Amino acid sequence: MKGISIEERSVILAQYIIQSKDTVRGAAKKFGISKSTVHKDVSERLKKINPALAKEVRVVLDENKAERHIRGGLATKRKYGH
Repeated sequence: MKGISIEERSVILAQYIIQSKDTVRGAAKKFGISKSTVHKDVSERLKKINPALAKEVRVVLDENKAERHIRGGLATKRKYGH
């Protein structure tokens, strides 16, 4: 994501997360940046750039947070295969 401004990156990340319902970790991996950067972009910077988009992405992030214990349990189940 080199060559674009932080503001543009924040909007692109938010749009990706909303469309794909991906997690912060998934978005970080897809775009080759750190989880911390993705989180800061979509949680803090985006509020100042585009508050409406920030609210939309917050809904997806809250859904992901509510479901993460389920994904963790499934991952453990797959790992041990019982």
